[in-house]
Amino acid sequence: MKKLPLLGDMSPAQFLRDYWHKKPLLIRQAIPGFKPLLPFDKLAELATRDYVESRLVTLTDGEWDMQHGPLTGLPPRSQRAWSMLVQGINLHDDAADQLLRQFRFVPDARLDDLMVSFATDGGGVGPHFDSYDVFLLQAEGQRRWRISAQKDLSLVEGLPLKILSKFKAEQEFILEPGDMLYLPPHYAHDGVAIGDCQTYSIGFRSPSYQELGENFLQFMADSIDLPGRYADPDLEHSKKPAEIPKHMLSTIADELNKMRFTEEDITIFLGEYLSEPKFNVFFNGPEQPLTAGAFTKAAVKKGVKLSRKTQMLYRGKNVFINGESFAVGKADKATLEALANERALGGAEVAEASEDVMEALFAWYTDGWLELAA
Repeated sequence: MKKLPLLGDMSPAQFLRDYWHKKPLLIRQAIPGFKPLLPFDKLAELATRDYVESRLVTLTDGEWDMQHGPLTGLPPRSQRAWSMLVQGINLHDDAADQLLRQFRFVPDARLDDLMVSFATDGGGVGPHFDSYDVFLLQAEGQRRWRISAQKDLSLVEGLPLKILSKFKAEQEFILEPGDMLYLPPHYAHDGVAIGDCQTYSIGFRSPSYQELGENFLQFMADSIDLPGRYADPDLEHSKKPAEIPKHMLSTIADELNKMRFTEEDITIFLGEYLSEPKFNVFFNGPEQPLTAGAFTKAAVKKGVKLSRKTQMLYRGKNVFINGESFAVGKADKATLEALANERALGGAEVAEASEDVMEALFAWYTDGWLELAA
């Protein structure tokens, strides 16, 4: 897929400066002539798989209902006001992956996935807000969006969906295929299908600091080194045996305060954490893998590309791929950075790779993390 303008006449730098995290932006014909990348039947089939996140939302006589996939059946297309949401279709379709990669003016560390929402007339998920930035690209039919910068984000209690209890629209748009609406985090919005429609949502990762903190402490547990054992050779007779001794508390506090987290620790944690595949992502290596020698010859001739499921990041000397990390020297740094940024290496670049890099490429090939280019 060739590079798309996406933002109209605006450059990514302008968009990030003036809109990102700040205010909505409606872009008419962000992708002129855009059509759905997957037919309805393919979407419905993906929603039946246990390794694909999906939901079915229905609104019947004012009552909301939500079912989590795998979805064993869908209402008839003639029934009003139901929506099927299929998460992460970029993991299962090359064209969807290529569309998601068009948004790499935002770092891969923040780019999350591409969700497709199919809805019949009147379908939607109710007025709500997201905790992350989102681009809403209309793929088929029409959808009416009402949006609001309201600060009251209280929810209706007792519903299976997080629906705003006091939604008051401030702006309204009808999106046609190819139109796109950007919304910053916590911006209230409500999208309702006008006839059958498909909307593509490009979402971004925004982990909470609590989530990061908990995972970082688990990560550091394997590397903490506090030698010695508590001792109290100057222990004195206690008249209050149930009270924790002050000396014990201060001694242990001093030892625990010796733990220090460096920027390198945080870099490695963050790289592994952000590149870790989601729970429902599985890799399949080639059924009849080439030998190392045959792979090298083929890679030099054809080049290689990362699997659409692979997340590869780097920072400084550290390279991260699918939750694993390793340090590289200057000689290999340029090659692996090119692979991460371009998600592919041409045959000439592979030919110049070191023996260590070729070993890594072959291992990733056998694991299904990387493929020979067509």
